[in-house]
Amino acid sequence: MVTSTKKRPAKVAKTRFIGKPTGQIQERVRNVRPEHFGVISVDCAKRRSKWMLCDFYGKVIIEPTIVEHNAGGLKAMTDLVRATCQEQSLTDSIVAVEMTGIYHRPVQRAFRKAGFDTRTVHPFASKHYRRPLHPDCKTDDNDLEAIFHAAINGYGLATLPVDENYQSLQLLSRHRRNLVKQRARLQVQIRRFVHQTMPGYADLFGAEEKVSRRKRCRTPF
Repeated sequence: MVTSTKKRPAKVAKTRFIGKPTGQIQERVRNVRPEHFGVISVDCAKRRSKWMLCDFYGKVIIEPTIVEHNAGGLKAMTDLVRATCQEQSLTDSIVAVEMTGIYHRPVQRAFRKAGFDTRTVHPFASKHYRRPLHPDCKTDDNDLEAIFHAAINGYGLATLPVDENYQSLQLLSRHRRNLVKQRARLQVQIRRFVHQTMPGYADLFGAEEKVSRRKRCRTPF
C-alpha cells in the first residue's frame, strides 16, 4: 500500500530590522542607492533653527545653515533643499526634525507642505548618538550630526495618519484634563482667600469627618 505524504510549505523567515517600525528606511535606500538618498537634519529652537543636508553615507552637501522661523525663511529653505536634491541627483530623501516642545512645529509644517517626508527624532535618541561623537561638547552642529545618525538608524519616526474618531476622543480627553486642572487651581485659590479672610474657618468642615475616621480605626473587629 502506497501512502502519499503532503509536503508542508516552507516557512519564510520574516526580515527583521533594528530600530522603530515607523523609522525604517532600508528598503527605500536600497532602491535608490545610498549616494542618491538625502537626509535633511534640523535642530530646532524657539525663533530660529539650524539644518544641513547629507547623503546616506554622511557626505555633507549643504553645511549647517540657520533659518529664521518666518514665512520667507522657511520657504527659502525648502526651495533650496529641493533645488539641491535635483542638482545632486538625490531621488529620495527624508527630513529628520528633532522634537523640541512645540518649537519644531513651524519647520515640520513647512517641509510637509513642500511635500517632503518629514519625521521626528526624540531628544533621547539624538543624545544617545551625540555622546560618543562629542562627549563634552554640545553645539548645534554636533546635534545635527547626532540627529542624522539617529535618522539613518531607524529613529526618525514617521507620523501615522490618525482616525477622525480618535482625534475627537483625544480632544475631549485633553479638554477634560484642562478642566480638572482649572478646578484644582480654583479650589486652591478659594482656600487661600478663605484663610486670609477667616483663618481656620475652612478647617472646621473636615474636623467631624476626621474624628469619625479615628473612631472607626480604633473600633475592634
